[in-house]
Amino acid sequence: MVEEGQGVTGAGAPEETSGLARLRAALARPSGRPGLGATLGFRLVAADPGRVVFEGEPTVDHTNPLGSVHGGYAAALLDSAMGCALQTRLDEGRGYGTVELQVAYHRPLSPGRGRVRAEGWIVTLGARLAFAEATLVDARGRLCATGRSSLLLRASGAP
Repeated sequence: MVEEGQGVTGAGAPEETSGLARLRAALARPSGRPGLGATLGFRLVAADPGRVVFEGEPTVDHTNPLGSVHGGYAAALLDSAMGCALQTRLDEGRGYGTVELQVAYHRPLSPGRGRVRAEGWIVTLGARLAFAEATLVDARGRLCATGRSSLLLRASGAP
């Protein structure tokens, strides 16, 4: 849940952009798990201007040799949430790429312990750079990981 003070900075955030429309269309599809979400078993469950939520259920397929869920699973969820939060604010013809990703692991994830939820939001959106944050909580609402991201805005299709 986005707490007061979190979310998009600045006034006049657009209510509907092509990026937001694209994500909302994905929510309406029954399959709903394109690309990495299908591979790792997570899906988009909410999209609003400057904010998105993903949910997934880690399994033994996501574990490291020690038996806990690999940190890359949490990082992928957090990165997806932060990137898609930015996508909700982009107009047609704009793309983005993550240039920095920071993840702090607060509590290990274990397979078979229920659904996890990643919520991402935009902190600052500029002309060339955006900054986003996200949290990952377990089925009991306990904080498991946090993320911060710097994202470079570019013309869609640009390298």
